[in-house]
Order: sequence, then structure tokens, then C-alpha cells
Amino acid sequence: MNNFTDKIVLVTGGNRGIGENIARAFAGKGARVIISARNEKLMQAVTDDIKASGGKAEYVCCDLAKSEEICRMIAKIASVHGRVDVLINNSGISPYVTKSEEVTEQMWQEVLQVNLYAPFTLCREVGKIMMRHNWGRIINISSIGGIVALPRQIAYCASKAALIQMTKVLAVEWAPKYNITVNAIAPGYVKTDLTAGMRASEKISKNLLERNPSRRFGEVDEITGAVLYLASEDAGYTTGSVLVIDGGMLAS
Repeated sequence: MNNFTDKIVLVTGGNRGIGENIARAFAGKGARVIISARNEKLMQAVTDDIKASGGKAEYVCCDLAKSEEICRMIAKIASVHGRVDVLINNSGISPYVTKSEEVTEQMWQEVLQVNLYAPFTLCREVGKIMMRHNWGRIINISSIGGIVALPRQIAYCASKAALIQMTKVLAVEWAPKYNITVNAIAPGYVKTDLTAGMRASEKISKNLLERNPSRRFGEVDEITGAVLYLASEDAGYTTGSVLVIDGGMLAS
């Protein structure tokens, strides 16, 4: 398990947070990691650090709000490396905490473009490459917000719920003939930049942790470990699944 020597692994949003941790972990297991995001300075720093530690890493600038950029990125990767073995759709945004009746069409489109349309385009384009090699692993990072309602985050919740259903459809279509597994992970509240504001508020933190049987926020390593498993040969019989990693919050 977890031997990814010379596997080509694409991680969107691999310049910080969970995505960065995932990228570093794959590189540490021998994979050639390609991270994609918009901030070139952050990506450069991460890839340089990985290479300084003996890993293989590179980056590609891509604005996931633009489907044509995604297609160009995948075409470039395919021309250089010939394949993509593992795709981690990690990028996501949650820029608005707003009453549903105040959500504009622009807000809705902005969130769904990055959280749903972009992962679909990536799955479609990378999936075509994986089909040619009759092997592939796709892991979509969803959220508990795709399973339960988070007030004032209607666009985010809708996008993450749709991402889960997209995962299941692709799993059903691609497993029989192409040996491609497609799974999703639904993290709860994890220690990242996105939850920094929540964790800084004693009132909000107290409320969240009281509802969580584990009484703590998750660590990025706990998400990464699940990603490594789902990308491994050991997970060949696991597809169409949604792995909830939330400290037991949804169970309580």
C-alpha cells in the first residue's frame, strides 16, 4: 500500500492547506506531483521545498474558473508525461456566508464554477487519458456541507452535494471497462486557513466542538491519509464511496 513510485499525481489547490499536505505526502511516496492553482509564488515555494527534500514536483498555473484553461493544462500535462494516474480535485471556495434570499446569480455561478464545473471538466479530461491506460484513481474533496445543511452557505452546500453525486455517476460508468475508481471525501472542520476565523472565535469554536464527539478540529494529515488509501492499489474495490472524516459530527 502507498507505493506511488513514478505515478503522475495532479493535485488542484496544492499550494496550501489540505492540498499542499496531500502533494507533499505523494511526493514523499515517490510520485511525481503536479500542483495546480493561481498563485504562482506559493506553488513555486511548495515545489521548490519538495524538490529540496528529494521529491519530484512541478506546478502549472490554472484558473479553474475558466474551462479553457483547464483543458489546456491537461493537454500540456499529457503531452509532457503521457498520462495522469491520480487526480485529486481539492480546490474549492466558500467566499459567501449569506442569507439564501440575498444570494445573487453571480455569487451562485462563481461558487459552482470552481466547486463543481471545474472538477467535472478535470474528471472528463483526465478520465479520457486514464481510459487509454486502463487505470486511474480520482478523489474529489467534498465536504460535510454536501451532506447536511450549513445555514447561509447554500451555493457551497449545493456544489458539494452535486460533487458527491457526480462522483457516484462517474464511478458507476468507469469501473466496469476502464478500471478507474472515483471516490469522494467529505471532511468536517479541519485546521486550515478556511477555518481560521471559526477557530479564532471562542464562541463559534465552542459551539462546533460541543457538537463533535471528538471534541476537536481535524488535522490535515487525517484527510491526507484517507486520500493516500483511496489512491492506492489496495483501494481497487472501493469506488463510488463517500468517506466522511468529521470526528463523528454527522453521527451524533
